[in-house]
Amino acid sequence: MLLEYILIFKYFFFCLILALILFFASFLMVYQTANSEKISVYECGFSPFGDSRSRFEVRFYIVAILFIIFDLEIVFLFPWVLSLDTMSNLGFFSMIFFLFVLTVGFIYEWFKGALDWE
Repeated sequence: MLLEYILIFKYFFFCLILALILFFASFLMVYQTANSEKISVYECGFSPFGDSRSRFEVRFYIVAILFIIFDLEIVFLFPWVLSLDTMSNLGFFSMIFFLFVLTVGFIYEWFKGALDWE
């Protein structure tokens, strides 16, 4: 059993050394000069029309956070579906309750107008 851990440690050590070698070799082999064209702002082929550090509306952040919340909660469905045949009724109804709470939260956000893009 200790041999398995030693092999995992060797693999981790090998990957770490290889990553460090490749990281530092990329700095030694690349031609690094910054010209004005390379460091200029590029915005979809157009010259930038405004300050790049302007404030975003809060709506962008709200939509992003809601997407992350609902997307991560949906990920919990995959292991549940795979273990559904070996699960007891408690596990099944726990997930049904979880989906119910998720749906209520989604409907609440919808009625509050957080998902509307004006």
